[in-house]
Amino acid sequence: MKILIAEDDLTSRKFLFKFLSQYGECDLVVDGLEALEAYMISVKDDKPYDLICLDIMMPKVDGVKVLQNIRNLEIKKGILPENRAKVIMTTALAETQFVQKAFDIGCNAYAAKPIDIEKFKEVLQKLSLI
Repeated sequence: MKILIAEDDLTSRKFLFKFLSQYGECDLVVDGLEALEAYMISVKDDKPYDLICLDIMMPKVDGVKVLQNIRNLEIKKGILPENRAKVIMTTALAETQFVQKAFDIGCNAYAAKPIDIEKFKEVLQKLSLI
């Protein structure tokens, strides 16, 4: 499995990397622009990400805007919904409007920080990633 972790917080980034590395190859980015760049390179190289973990509040471009751009690019490229990247939004915020907007755009799941490993594993199983 190919995984992109977009997280500006070092502790969260390291935690997700350590946990998700057992399931596949992980790329790390620290802001929304890097996340978009990594996504576009993966599609251009015909090696798209299976899973993208996006922090909602990131510098330069927030996670919701990154998600919107990713979904728009998938539509533009004619990628069928069942073949699109699975996206899990992560946030320390309890602000439901951001989470709801992410679901409206097409995220697959949401994980509150600090991340509960068992719940996260359940989500990965429900998304048929593990």
